[in-house]
Amino acid sequence: MPFDPIFYALAVPVVAFMGVSKGGFGDAGIFAATPILALALDPGTALGLVLPLLMAMDLGALVAYRGRWHRPSVRALVLGALPGIGLGILFYRLADPDLLRLALGLLAFAFIAWQGAKARGWLAPRPRPFDARLAMAAGAAGGLTSFLAHAGGPPVAVFLLGQGLDKTAYQATLVAAFAVFNVLKILPYVLLGMFTAETLAADLVLLPAAVAGVWLGVKAHRAVPERAFFAFTYVMLALAGARLIWDGLT
Repeated sequence: MPFDPIFYALAVPVVAFMGVSKGGFGDAGIFAATPILALALDPGTALGLVLPLLMAMDLGALVAYRGRWHRPSVRALVLGALPGIGLGILFYRLADPDLLRLALGLLAFAFIAWQGAKARGWLAPRPRPFDARLAMAAGAAGGLTSFLAHAGGPPVAVFLLGQGLDKTAYQATLVAAFAVFNVLKILPYVLLGMFTAETLAADLVLLPAAVAGVWLGVKAHRAVPERAFFAFTYVMLALAGARLIWDGLT
């Protein structure tokens, strides 16, 4: 699908929803954006389109949480992300678009399962001393899934939940680590042709929707029940994931 009015009719609300999630409800809506846009675009093009919008959101989050992150965790996660991103590059170069659609669809359902397990208390790691090797392993897994689907949150969060960080330090560490992850993805995305003049022009058009979404998310954080927001998000993610799996297999 070209970047025509029909595309923007889909993309504007999706990107605004991504901003709402970033502004007030975590990363579930952010991950949902890529599979939904991949229904209309080649998966690589969808990934390239979303990354600059994520980076714009990262800037605001870094200012808000400046200096509050756990520096040893950020360093180890970023070091681990390097080989993870390398594996992502290899997979992307070897895989055809249908395999990428299948991977995106499966990651969508894995994300839903992870969120469900966390909500039920099945994922509640006991606090443990900082271990750089565990952090690097989490960073490698997060780097791989972040490269392929902007979905690196679960493995990194599992590690951080065991560190006994307070709420602010936990969120700040996530923000700082993924801001660096996203910067590390720029050059590979350029070399793999995932950025084009058309995607960058579309990002300029969509940026106001992303910024407005973040502002709305901050305002909606207290007014909208989290349960309703996440239920809607997971329904969208499941439908998009199912369609991507179907398209990838057929």
